[in-house]
Parts: sequence; C-alpha cells; structure tokens
Amino acid sequence: MSRLLPLKAIDIKRILLILCLLVSAGILWFHTPVSTKAASVADVIEPQGYGEQTGDTSTRTYINPPGTANTPEELNQLNTVNYVTVQYGGDNGTLNGALRILITLTLISIAPFIIIMMTSFTRIIIVMHFTRQALATQTAPPNQVLIGLSLILTFFIMEPTITRINEEAIIPFENMEITQEEALQAGMQPLREFMYPQTQIRDVEMFMDIAGQEWDGSLDGIPTSVLVPSFVVSELRVAFWIGFMIYIPFIVVDMVVASTLMSMGMMMLPPTTISMPFKILLFVLADGWSVIITQLVRTFY
Repeated sequence: MSRLLPLKAIDIKRILLILCLLVSAGILWFHTPVSTKAASVADVIEPQGYGEQTGDTSTRTYINPPGTANTPEELNQLNTVNYVTVQYGGDNGTLNGALRILITLTLISIAPFIIIMMTSFTRIIIVMHFTRQALATQTAPPNQVLIGLSLILTFFIMEPTITRINEEAIIPFENMEITQEEALQAGMQPLREFMYPQTQIRDVEMFMDIAGQEWDGSLDGIPTSVLVPSFVVSELRVAFWIGFMIYIPFIVVDMVVASTLMSMGMMMLPPTTISMPFKILLFVLADGWSVIITQLVRTFY
C-alpha cells in the first residue's frame, strides 16, 4: 500500500500535464490571426467595392459618401435613420413623418388646456358637479362618469367648430394651398367665433382695460389673449348661476323635511338622511338628467 500511493500521485501529474499540452495545442491550432487596417482618406471619399459584399477593409457601410448628394432623392438614400426634413415650395410647405409626430405630440400636450379653456367643457363640468352636490349623493355619479359625460357633450357642441377647423385650416394646409401662418389664423377663427357669443361685454371691457387697449365693439378688435380669459370668466359666471337654479328645488325639499321632523319631535334624526331619498325620487320623476342636459346644451345655441 505504501508503494501504490506515490504511483497514483505520479500518474495524476502526468495526466494533468498531458491535458494541458492538448489544450494549448488546440488553442494554437484553431487560432487564426486577425489583421486590422486603418481607413485612408481616399477610402472614405471614394469607397471601393460599391454594391459588393461588405465586411472587408475596402468597403464602407454607408451607401453614398458625405457631400455627394445633388438631389433630395439622393439625400434620402444616405444611411441615416432618424432625420427631420421640411420641404418648401414657394411659401407652402410639407412636413415629413418625424416632424408630424413632433407637432402631434405638442398638440396632445396642450390639448387639455384647449379643451378646458376654449370649449364648452368648463360650463358643463361645473353644472354637473352642482347637480351631484344638490342631490347630496356624495360620489354618485363618480367623477369618471361626470368627466366622460362632459367630454361627450363638449364634442357634440363643438362638432361644427371642429369641422370648420378641419375644412378651413387643416385640409388646405395639407394640400399646400395656404401657409403655416394662414393655417393657424384660419384654425383660430372658428374657435373665436364660438367663444365670442358666449362672452359677456363687461368681461371683455374689463380685460381690455387691464391690457390698456381700446375696443371697437367687434370680434376682430379683440385679441385672442383677451378673448380667452374673458370667455373663461363668463363661463364661470353662467355655470354658477345655473348651479344656483338647480339648487333651489332641492333646498325646498330639505326645508320641508326639516320642518316635518321638527314638528314630530325627531330632532336627533339628521334631515339629510330623510331628504336624500325624496330628492332622488323628485329628480327621477322630473327626468332631471334629461332636462338639465337638454337645457345646458341649448345655452350654447
């Protein structure tokens, strides 16, 4: 047994040595040298092997070298993926896809401001809120339903204005019939004509006086920077007035219920607990949602 142990250790050392030699030989056998070459100026300016197989040192990955494009078609053949171009024909212009996406994202970012401040949305959402508060139903209907209903009614009311903007501004600009400035003015004109009848004269005069400008009494004499805040203030005033009118019948119900409870000696019972079912019943019997929505939409016509 004392002789076998050294023999086994020697055999293991030999086996490890043989394996190391085989691995080294395999690495040297399969290894192929790679040579590199710096591109010269001549190769960059005048690449050889155009249209041939790529991968060697004489072929470049771009199609046309810089500075050789003479027409817009040749410029579009350059090996550039993300680019923005604007082509002008006289005073009219066309936009490529990347720039259209940029303009669309910009419009989406300011769309909430346009919807809230320059349409019928403000009046509708405030009246809906007052209606829910008068019914004392807390979160019924929920905010999502009120906002969705307000957006639907806003689209219904603004549909003629949106159609005019599309026909008078967007389509002519797409057909290169008007310039970008003319398209912007043509698109704002339907919005101005919608806001002007809903704006009260005293609000316009107030903001014109603050701005230090004179008003001749016409729509063209009101700058957009004055018309928009005047329209918003007028919408708030009208919306709160409609909300007050909605509150009156429900206040009468609360007073009747409170007087009845007092006469019966039930002073510890909250009147709102009893009056809320009666207010809901009165609202349903009078078809309140239909009446309020119908009269609210007609205020814009």
